[in-house]
Amino acid sequence: MSLGHLLFAALLLCAAASPAQVQFTDQTAAAGTTLYNTFGSAEKKYIVEAHGSGAGFFDCDGDGDLDLYVVNGATFETYKQKSGPSNALYRNEGRGKFAEVTVQAGLGDAGWGTGCAAGDIDNDGDRDLYVTNYGPNVLYRNEGQGQFADITARAGVAGDDFSTSTAFFDYDQDGDLDLYVANYVVFDRARVDAAKRSDCVFMGGVQVYCGPKGMPGAPDVLYRNEGDGHFTDVSKPSGIAGPSEYYGLGVVAEDFDQDGYMDIYVADDETPSLLFHNKGDGTFTDLAVMAGVAYNGEGDEQAGMGIDAGDFDNDGDMDIQKTNFFREGDTLYRNDGPNRFSDVTVQAGLAAPTLNFLGWGTKFADFDNDGDLDIFAANGHVYPQVDQVPTGSPYRQRNQLFLNQGKGRFAELLQAGPGMKIEKVSRGACFGDYDDDGDVDVFVNNLNDTPTLLRNEGGNRQHWLMVQVFGTRVNRDGVGTRIHLKAGGLSQWRTISSAGSYLAINDLRAHFGLGQRTQVELVEITWPDGTTEAAADLPADQLLVFRQGSGHALLEMGANPYAAVPGP
Repeated sequence: MSLGHLLFAALLLCAAASPAQVQFTDQTAAAGTTLYNTFGSAEKKYIVEAHGSGAGFFDCDGDGDLDLYVVNGATFETYKQKSGPSNALYRNEGRGKFAEVTVQAGLGDAGWGTGCAAGDIDNDGDRDLYVTNYGPNVLYRNEGQGQFADITARAGVAGDDFSTSTAFFDYDQDGDLDLYVANYVVFDRARVDAAKRSDCVFMGGVQVYCGPKGMPGAPDVLYRNEGDGHFTDVSKPSGIAGPSEYYGLGVVAEDFDQDGYMDIYVADDETPSLLFHNKGDGTFTDLAVMAGVAYNGEGDEQAGMGIDAGDFDNDGDMDIQKTNFFREGDTLYRNDGPNRFSDVTVQAGLAAPTLNFLGWGTKFADFDNDGDLDIFAANGHVYPQVDQVPTGSPYRQRNQLFLNQGKGRFAELLQAGPGMKIEKVSRGACFGDYDDDGDVDVFVNNLNDTPTLLRNEGGNRQHWLMVQVFGTRVNRDGVGTRIHLKAGGLSQWRTISSAGSYLAINDLRAHFGLGQRTQVELVEITWPDGTTEAAADLPADQLLVFRQGSGHALLEMGANPYAAVPGP
């Protein structure tokens, strides 16, 4: 299909989109989440300066609401002196306000931060925090009541690479959370300077930084949780070491083939993406080419950035959304059965609207609560120099929201509120209901700029249900738990996970939009160990809490779920 036909089809879809209730407003200043992102120089002379930082929504203090961790970078000067501006932890104070508590919490890392992941690695009831860096990574143990301790050395998970996205998940089904870390390039500034290359140019002949092509890819790492506070690097014996020597940027863990074991999908920059099939014996095999997700539908390599997994067509299996480089468009892969995917980007109406954008953080979420998953994409170019030439894709870009129209089609909502008109160089984006009002909000970290906290103002005009789980015989976070909801002829599926997007931690609770339905007939939980539980005849607009083996409870949003269901 020609570019002209794609653009025409996109215009028709936008015109056909029904008026939506969802509107995003910028609450950054009002909420107090204004940490300025420092990530290299403004000129971006080196590749390590261009890929930005992420952020995470997670409950750090066990009070039931989402706190916010914002990762920050450095410059070469401050990195060398260990005097960077530091990451920040914002405690949710309620009423749309956050308080900065970084120093009190012990999370003032002054390294060159990139991404983050949260997970209860010791099953003690508190979510721990892992931070990726350009340079050694850091693991913080949650000591309770919002206090953290650096246990990196004992845990053995520092590494010394240019790490990006990361995910906690239980790949070996032993009841504790393991850790996957994506790494990007092996970067040597002295070698780059000595090369004195002048052939790294972009459209129009403007000089830009070199890479990643021509640089060695840094292999990803899989750490197995030994259950005693220590992790073992099992990258080689698990089979992920060799195939992962690409340029890893986005990571999501999901049981794509529904065999009971969590697989791993990795978005790679300018190289094939990876789908590591979990064989259930501690090893993985890359099936990306065979499954149809290594390249786009035309067989082209793409510069993959952010990714997410979700069931956009409500058929019970998890599909993949991937953001890519300018003029590649984002990619939507439909899951067609065990280890088989189809690139349905054009049919879905997502090709033309994303061609002139460069995407990063992304998420499947039901932003308008109508019962199907929409798509958010955070955008921003990598080269400041593009503003010197007419490329059609500026350095600062607006973000995009695509509403699910049903029958496999999406339409961009061009009037999604004043917050979506902001143009910045966006990178990591995290997603969650930070104000506990029943719809999904967004926090976007922007390169060398202040962030953007987008509050969803209209999604909760329709009904919803939030589900939170606590494992007892499986990992306490319940990561990998599959949830099936039935309401008024609608079936939806979710998997408990806080990974995905780009450099981000997302709300661990599963959010379901219900449209005009006020009653839920059934919610069925399938825990990672295969056991099931269910709750029937539930009112909408509530928080449903399951504790494995101990039943369930219905709460008002904003209530603390941790004591809602007694432990065994």
